[in-house]
Amino acid sequence: MTDAYSPISELNLLKEFSDGPGDSYFSDGFEFYEYGRPDAGLVEWLSLERREEEARSHLDRLTPFAQATASGSFYALWHCDDRADLATLPVVRFGDEGHLDIIDGLRNMFRLLAIDDEWFSPWDEEREADPDEEHSPGHEAYVVWLEETFGLTPPTDAEADEILGSGGKKYGTRFVDWLEEFASEGDDFDPLRKVFADS
Repeated sequence: MTDAYSPISELNLLKEFSDGPGDSYFSDGFEFYEYGRPDAGLVEWLSLERREEEARSHLDRLTPFAQATASGSFYALWHCDDRADLATLPVVRFGDEGHLDIIDGLRNMFRLLAIDDEWFSPWDEEREADPDEEHSPGHEAYVVWLEETFGLTPPTDAEADEILGSGGKKYGTRFVDWLEEFASEGDDFDPLRKVFADS
């Protein structure tokens, strides 16, 4: 029996930081769920109401673990294969308006969280849009923790684009093809497939 948040040491370290003595809000929009809580929006996102059991073997390969935005987007790990190192699995951000982002592994996600914007928009753009915009209360401590724990730094704008683009290029088309295997009839995945094909 273990009290660990998850079977992934990297994710447990982030959860410990989030639960620590500092402010738990360290990145805009991000908030932990119970690890692997039932579906966490997946059924609705995939239009699988009343078909959960039919799609169970597929749903079980997605592990939700955190809210991504205040409007309902969320993060889930995609168990695309049986690798032992779960921290290297692709992280899928299911957008509340139907879009997808795919990030290659938790450490890349951790770097993107250091941008402190729920859409990963550059901080200068955020300040330009709203001069009163401030970082999340725990942001500075998170940036320090990220470097001390993993030797990672917040990405530049170009690095953030590369992280998002490379994850989509590596896994995007494959993920959309997989979704189509069990999604509801009539769901159109061609727009998503095109986005990833162009990444």
